[in-house]
Amino acid sequence: MTCTFPAEAIDQTIAFHGHSCPGLAIGIRAAELARRELGPFEDIELVAVSETDMCGVDAIQFLTGCTYGKGNFLHRDYGKMAFSFYDRKSGKGVRALLKPDARGGMDRELGELMGKMVAGTAAEAERERAAELRNLMQERFMSLELEAMFRITPLTNEPPRGAKILESLTCESCGEAVMESRTRRFGGRTLCIPCFGAVEQKI
Repeated sequence: MTCTFPAEAIDQTIAFHGHSCPGLAIGIRAAELARRELGPFEDIELVAVSETDMCGVDAIQFLTGCTYGKGNFLHRDYGKMAFSFYDRKSGKGVRALLKPDARGGMDRELGELMGKMVAGTAAEAERERAAELRNLMQERFMSLELEAMFRITPLTNEPPRGAKILESLTCESCGEAVMESRTRRFGGRTLCIPCFGAVEQKI
């Protein structure tokens, strides 16, 4: 199947992100999966959780309306190409993990070429091949069946709690205000995370 978001929404997503790429396509399809599994976004109380910080998170923010600022988009820095979506109204949830073969075997060659480009050693033909592979991978992502692209798992755990307003405390080292839940205690003093790291650090 091809992506079911209208072309205008996809164009707007690309404009929001700043460029079109395979990573953005992954996020577009993940958002599409969330809509298919949980319902129209305007009818549900959606929460998204990303286990990566790659380009696709911009697509999820733009298409679902979930944002870090509203507290309904959470980042868990696990380095996995996985996205979870919950409807707080129904309690229903689903996790989508990109399948290794979703890239169609192009990832190894593309990875090698991108490494050369970053190192500044890629020849013109190699840069052209990398661009070709990126386009092919992006087209593949936008046309795969969702079940062929993602390992889809229903979630039974509770949705993440909503954002809470907490007291701000003053770091006794730098003097800056810091959210209570992000403070650390060391030597009888209340410290922010950077100041705690500076005194507690063992190496």
